[in-house]
Amino acid sequence: MRRNRQGFTLVEIMIVVAIIALLAVIAIPNLLRARLSANDALAKSTVRAMSTAAESFASDNNGDYPTAITDLTAPAAGPAYLNKNYVADSPVSGYNYTTPTIAATGYSFQAAPATCNTTGTKVYTIGTGGVLTEAVCS
Repeated sequence: MRRNRQGFTLVEIMIVVAIIALLAVIAIPNLLRARLSANDALAKSTVRAMSTAAESFASDNNGDYPTAITDLTAPAAGPAYLNKNYVADSPVSGYNYTTPTIAATGYSFQAAPATCNTTGTKVYTIGTGGVLTEAVCS
């Protein structure tokens, strides 16, 4: 007598594994591109926020810009202009933040990928007055 056997055959399991592998091959590059795009967008908005904080600081201090990033994160009086010190906490979401220029007369903030084309694709620099420039990292 033959009994009905329930379960999957080896061929059926191999077909399912092949389909999953094919979907992974298609999906993983798209996910990596989406992550790079998200890191780039966050870096761009972060340097803009840093610039806005520096401009707000200047308007509160008779036109003098901050002389240190800590002037924005822990001011002597009142609430902070920035809730995070991005320079000290770098890298943040794959980007390193620096202050090439920070003086009472002006500032510049820069966001550069920690690893070019792996964590980000562009270098963002914003200067006094909020002028943002971007360059492809190399």
